[in-house]
Amino acid sequence: MSGHSKWSTIKRKKGAIDAKRGQIFTRLIKEITVAARMGGGDPDANPRLRSAIATAKAENMPKDNIDRAIKKGTGELEGAVYEEITYEGYGPGGVAVLVDCMTDNKNRSVADIRHFFSKSGGNLGEFGCVSWMFAKKGTIFVDKGTIDEEQLMDKALEAGAEDVVEEDNAYQVVTAPEDFETVRDALEEAGIQFIEASVAMVPSTIVEITEEKIAKQILRLLEKLEDHEDVQNVYANFDIPDEIMEALA
Repeated sequence: MSGHSKWSTIKRKKGAIDAKRGQIFTRLIKEITVAARMGGGDPDANPRLRSAIATAKAENMPKDNIDRAIKKGTGELEGAVYEEITYEGYGPGGVAVLVDCMTDNKNRSVADIRHFFSKSGGNLGEFGCVSWMFAKKGTIFVDKGTIDEEQLMDKALEAGAEDVVEEDNAYQVVTAPEDFETVRDALEEAGIQFIEASVAMVPSTIVEITEEKIAKQILRLLEKLEDHEDVQNVYANFDIPDEIMEALA
């Protein structure tokens, strides 16, 4: 397990972290609503809801939006009922792709996701076809310029993290899913600022993409998926060398 969440890294390299505030809020509202429906509206008794609220606050979502999403989940307000589903498939170059969705229309979602895969030269697969290549991990990205690696390592491991991985411009703190909140809170209390913090599916093997054409097809596929209204998260097991990224930019 390298610990690397490569698609997150690629997005940062190409400056494509989602800047569409409305789209971010829509995804967070869905997550809060589903978390409240499944585990109740009290964040102290519902770890998933507590984590979703923390993420929403980090994105500066207004408190009223958060409260409405919780009430929709608990049934105090009317709202759509979302179903969680993960699609699996292979993209260009044999890259494994996981697509987490929350949808109120599964037929629409699967048709659109299948179309994106097919158009890219990939194919949507059966449940379990690629998920075995991924493991759920807590991932916390910290800007290299804000902290010394040894200091971060000491704080992270003391709080229960599994590893700290060096990347181009960031350190990635890797945790077990059940330790994510504890480690995140400990780093936050220590005054360490994050670029990104979430529980994600991290690949155990990486496909190196050395052809510019294939790299372009993969990036186009993942961007199409992430722009879809039903998609919450996209994970993939590839890396693209900096020189190819620069050529594509």
